[in-house]
Amino acid sequence: MGRKRKGEAVNGWLVLDKPAGLCSTTAVSIVRRLFNAQKAGHAGTLDPSASGVLPIALGEATKTIPYVMNGAKTYRFGISWGSKTTTDDAEGEVISSNDKRPSTEDILRVIPEFIGEIEQVPPIFSAVHVNGQRAYALARENKPVELQPRRIRIDDLRLISVSEHGTAYFEVDCGKGTYVRSLARDMAEKLGCLGHICLLRRTRCGKFYEENAFSLEYLEAMGHISKESNELLPVETVLDDIPALAVTQAEARLLSNGGFLPYEPSRIEPSGAIITEETVFQAKCDGRLTALISVRDGFVRPVRVITQ
Repeated sequence: MGRKRKGEAVNGWLVLDKPAGLCSTTAVSIVRRLFNAQKAGHAGTLDPSASGVLPIALGEATKTIPYVMNGAKTYRFGISWGSKTTTDDAEGEVISSNDKRPSTEDILRVIPEFIGEIEQVPPIFSAVHVNGQRAYALARENKPVELQPRRIRIDDLRLISVSEHGTAYFEVDCGKGTYVRSLARDMAEKLGCLGHICLLRRTRCGKFYEENAFSLEYLEAMGHISKESNELLPVETVLDDIPALAVTQAEARLLSNGGFLPYEPSRIEPSGAIITEETVFQAKCDGRLTALISVRDGFVRPVRVITQ
């Protein structure tokens, strides 16, 4: 018999406004403690020096994390021109510097080159695996790190302002796997100068936005947070654009035990949704998510059972 998990069965999503200076895993641990939750995880790591939207999944919501990871993200960031650092942000050591600063016109001219599907090499101080090790671990030991370019998607890149000291502030809408530190590095190179990130804040991660995020100070002031708290969003929050099959309680029990159901397309909402064997969609009983399901050989089969 398995060992019982400590804590309560808390299920749902919390949108945390992570402060700069705190790593994502520590933030998750704090939230898990505040809810006394059995299980917690996060969707989309934020660098310790970055702030902003960190979606935290509690309990059964951890099974839906991939649907956030694949979603669009928005960041606000600043580039300080004139110096390059080991980490491509202000946390690293300066390895080269010069007096060259790009004009606003030059910045606007190169922006279109970074919109769309582009190749990007991650920073050497990143969690990318290199021969079974994290790149940042090798970099800290001063071992050579050679990373391959990855295909990423940038939907939009906007220049917001330029300070009197020359720091440029941007907003970017991007897809999974984009490193804003690499974007800043590559923009500086394209402009023929040096630069690094001096500010990084995520304002959107999938379905979650900064206006719906709670600060740690606010949460800690509440003390122990009930699993019925209004701050907690339903598990299915991240699945509202995924087709759903309404099931009876008996059918929900069958799926939860690994059983199959005959596939009836007329029961799928929205009507006319295209379901293939690769489609993962929802089974809902009385409006609550009970399983992630798929169709094969004419039967609905459970992919992940959700216990709420």
